[in-house]
Amino acid sequence: MDRWLIVGLGNPGDEYAGNRHNAGFMVLDELAARAGGKFKAHKSRSAVLETRPAILAKPLTYMNLSGGPAKLLADFYKVAPERMIVVHDELDVPYGALRAKLGGGDNGHNGLKSITKVFGTRDYLRVRFGIGRPPGRMDPAAYVLKDFATAERKDLAFLVDRAADVVESLMERGLEVTQNEFHRADLNISGPPR
Repeated sequence: MDRWLIVGLGNPGDEYAGNRHNAGFMVLDELAARAGGKFKAHKSRSAVLETRPAILAKPLTYMNLSGGPAKLLADFYKVAPERMIVVHDELDVPYGALRAKLGGGDNGHNGLKSITKVFGTRDYLRVRFGIGRPPGRMDPAAYVLKDFATAERKDLAFLVDRAADVVESLMERGLEVTQNEFHRADLNISGPPR
């Protein structure tokens, strides 16, 4: 069976580790922990972990250059775009919600923009990790580079775990089943799941 390429988007370096923009890296770390493996440096400028169903990858370039390493990995492992899942933070999805989708625009997300440009297609799966919109007039670019707020952090491990479940569900059961299950199970921070 053909393997999957799972690409988690983020920025390398300890100063970015807890940023909202690094939700993709957080989910990949959870998937690696589940697989019982460790990421290793790869010539594609990525940290990579090979598992039986998937190659897990965290591009080690900055977010806006994520497409180059992802394409090198896709070519190296002979993975077609339709077998790629990109995990990323999403401003237009509220915090506590996860969305799986195929294709679509990049909504100004520089990591998606880079991947779409390098691959020449938008037709790859995405797991959108909701971070919500910034408060007041805060610049979205500044917002994504801030750590999750204290109130958000109490639910963060749960959401990262669920996002990893979404990735596994996409690989095992496909998009429609995954959407039906996980789009209804949003975390309502002020009350029980709805």
